[in-house]
Amino acid sequence: METGNLNALDKHRILPERPTLMRLFGKTLFKNNTFQLGHVLPELSNEIQQVRVDVKHLHSYQKVCGFGMSATLPATYLSMLGFPLILELMTRDAFPMKAMGQVHLRNSISVFKSISMDMVLSFKTAIISTEVTDKGVEWTVESIARVDQELVWSSRSTMLHRCKTEIARSVHSALSAEGEPQLWRVDSDTGRNYASVSGDYNPIHLSNITAKMFGFNKAIVHGMWSKARCLAAMQAQVPKEKFRVEVAFQKPLFLPSDVQFFSHKKHGNTYFQLFNKSGQHAHLDGFIAEDLLDV
Repeated sequence: METGNLNALDKHRILPERPTLMRLFGKTLFKNNTFQLGHVLPELSNEIQQVRVDVKHLHSYQKVCGFGMSATLPATYLSMLGFPLILELMTRDAFPMKAMGQVHLRNSISVFKSISMDMVLSFKTAIISTEVTDKGVEWTVESIARVDQELVWSSRSTMLHRCKTEIARSVHSALSAEGEPQLWRVDSDTGRNYASVSGDYNPIHLSNITAKMFGFNKAIVHGMWSKARCLAAMQAQVPKEKFRVEVAFQKPLFLPSDVQFFSHKKHGNTYFQLFNKSGQHAHLDGFIAEDLLDV
């Protein structure tokens, strides 16, 4: 499998500051897809030092995702802080896929140590794997955060590049909910509100008109907002450190929507799910476990 001829400077970049998302989204408009089945994505990576948390920004994030105000950073907040580093990889000339149109399938976050808003963070992000599946090519990007060289947090996001493969389509059984539901209303402006905090102004999240330009009938909410909102609903149950939280994103959550949130304990883990109002379609399912992935 080909990976291309890249030198060390092309593969790894030390960034002087967090990239500006609006500039990166502008670059996505001009990227072409040159990926061919049989190729492996290049091992691109970047890093940044001296990342500080803006307290007003943290509080805005906590509010839009439903967290209570706290000096401890939600596990998903660092995913939002690190997102520009992922998009920087995806907008490089060496990245052969279009950045727009990648489907976020799964996300796993590990919190090794409680992270307070006064800590100074460093981030490193890298593409770590590529796998051909029945729906296309799945690729995983990993982000890690350190404080004074100590690992405090990591995240792995698996994305799908849709394309035809020779792998037979698999059949997955439908998810079923467990527990007593909480009923939530997800308003039509949720995507815009989250975008104003996260900087993720992907048009599919902003309005029905812009979403239709990319093949959706209506605007859909950000997957990482859904994950954060679920964690916020369980805030009192989520450990402060030494835990991981994994989710698989299912059907898109169109805006506005009424949804049902379920959670239950089993074998020492906390399982949670987000379904549509009728309970027929899952938007997300996940779990919290008090063990950690090796990084």
